[in-house]
Amino acid sequence: MKLGFGLYRHMLDDEHLRFAKQLGATHIVVHMCDYFNKQAQFSNNDQPIGDKSGWGLARGDIWTVEELSAVKAKIESHGLCWYAIENFDPKHWDHILFGGSKRAEQIETIKHIIRNVGEIGVPVFGYNFSLTGVTGRVITNDARGGAQTVGMDGTNEILECPLPNSMAWNMVVDPAATGIRPAMTTEQLWENLALFLNEIIPVAESAGVTMAAHPDDPPLEVVRGLPKLVNQPEKYQRLLDLYPSAANALEYCLGTIAEMTNGDVYQATEHYVSLGKVPYIHLRNVTGKVPHYKEVFIDEGDIDIKRIVQILKDNKFEGVLIPDHTPQVSCPAPWHAGMAYAMGYINSLIKE
Repeated sequence: MKLGFGLYRHMLDDEHLRFAKQLGATHIVVHMCDYFNKQAQFSNNDQPIGDKSGWGLARGDIWTVEELSAVKAKIESHGLCWYAIENFDPKHWDHILFGGSKRAEQIETIKHIIRNVGEIGVPVFGYNFSLTGVTGRVITNDARGGAQTVGMDGTNEILECPLPNSMAWNMVVDPAATGIRPAMTTEQLWENLALFLNEIIPVAESAGVTMAAHPDDPPLEVVRGLPKLVNQPEKYQRLLDLYPSAANALEYCLGTIAEMTNGDVYQATEHYVSLGKVPYIHLRNVTGKVPHYKEVFIDEGDIDIKRIVQILKDNKFEGVLIPDHTPQVSCPAPWHAGMAYAMGYINSLIKE
């Protein structure tokens, strides 16, 4: 297995790439849509509350071969491999998610993006087929020693507030993408996913790209009045069965799996890794389950990370491990220190 590091697009500079290299990373996972920076909070009539106008306006830019090639060259200049992209811009596929009138047009856009990604040789594309995205976490100081972290302590205003028609994935998109939003059911959302996979997976196969699905975070049944898909470990299997293919795989988020109310994180990991369906793993630790959980340092949670890594070794896992996020350490560089701690811990287990 390989040690990777996740970076947002605005972090793809010499400083952050050197940092990843110094921590022992060999592979980079890039979250491409990060031109937003404000938390979303809307009233029921779609009006912003105070100055919290959302993460930002989704743009829907199609990433060109030239643009992607420049990113790849930057990463490789530091002796690192660009292994995966995470997440579409919400405006790339809001109609696909909600069953809107421009779904067919957006499917062609997604196909174009995947072909471009394949052309430059990035082998994995992580995505989260979610209407609301990651929503409802709160910032606390509940990790060891009072370190700042995120979690959930029951329901809250954002979780219960219906998602405005103008939003998808906590970002402002096209109100015309509403589709059947007011009456969306879980089965209708599964149907939207099935259509997406039927259209996209053949293109991914041809492009040499593996599509990797993230589970729902938080793994509840309903968030902001809308259904969720992969909120229990066994539902990952349903996703795989919709379109059996080597290109239909899982962006396996260990912390999210552990937060699910049913199932065993060790059994789930053994099952999906043994199938060869996990190109990379978000490795983080948590305590508790939804709707009451907190993210903690990698060595202090409910998950025995050493046991997880042994399961990976036993199944000859050849993919990439990254710490997707971690509590922040009380020092002048909280994020850097937290990530360095997690990376060192993971690296030691890999080499053990």
